[in-house]
Amino acid sequence: MTVQFHKMQGLGNDFIVLDLRHQNFPIDASVARQLANRRTGIGCDQILILRNPTSDQHLAAFEIWNSDGSRAEQCGNGVRCLGLYLHDRSETPAGQFLLGGPVGIVKIECLDDGLIRVDMGQPVFETSRVPLLLEPVDGWYPLSIDQQHINLGAVSMGNPHALVVVEDLSTTDVRKLGTSISQHSAFPEGCNAGFAEIVDRKNIKLRVYERGAAETLACGSGACAAMAILRRADLTDETVNVIQAGGSLIINWTGEENPVIMTGIASHVFKGTFA
Repeated sequence: MTVQFHKMQGLGNDFIVLDLRHQNFPIDASVARQLANRRTGIGCDQILILRNPTSDQHLAAFEIWNSDGSRAEQCGNGVRCLGLYLHDRSETPAGQFLLGGPVGIVKIECLDDGLIRVDMGQPVFETSRVPLLLEPVDGWYPLSIDQQHINLGAVSMGNPHALVVVEDLSTTDVRKLGTSISQHSAFPEGCNAGFAEIVDRKNIKLRVYERGAAETLACGSGACAAMAILRRADLTDETVNVIQAGGSLIINWTGEENPVIMTGIASHVFKGTFA
């Protein structure tokens, strides 16, 4: 059996896209790990699976596999890549279209300037829905890790996120601290651990240790989570440039019950086949 795949990336966060609307391929945790391996497989941060829609209102359905074989609920950079993939195949209508994801509908629009805008849904701060087993103190969650006391913000963007505000990202041990936060018992389902350096009210720098994939060059849902947490604390404006190692995303959130809007680029790297 020969299977076609596409390699895509959003700000250096790279993906294998398997369009299983038109071909059959069984995938499980073991297969996902093999494909994602950068030495013995194709190599990626996550695998994106496109399937036939379950609703007439959706263009397609998708699922996400992390490089360690676990499943992910949401991926902002990946969603932009899927939008570009469908747009390049001339499948997308003018204006906004819908994809059915693991945690609900994602609204996407491919703009004339090559940017892709995504409605990432409302940020959810309720601890039971993150989920998080901590009580807030002045809007932040105190946590002790390796004899270090830190304060976290936490939110669900369809997947769980924690955020630590730091003075200097370049001196922050993201791998060590990110691993500890991501796997901490305070987060029953684990979490993506973000670290933000606030430049000013319109710009932040961000690094994210992703659950199931370690630190990546960029994290779309992490950028949305960081902006929502910081905006809720009145530390940023409604529109923020989120600067990551792989590039920048424009994140807008007007607060209250409104969705977080993410705008950024994506690109097709190459296509190939495997047997």
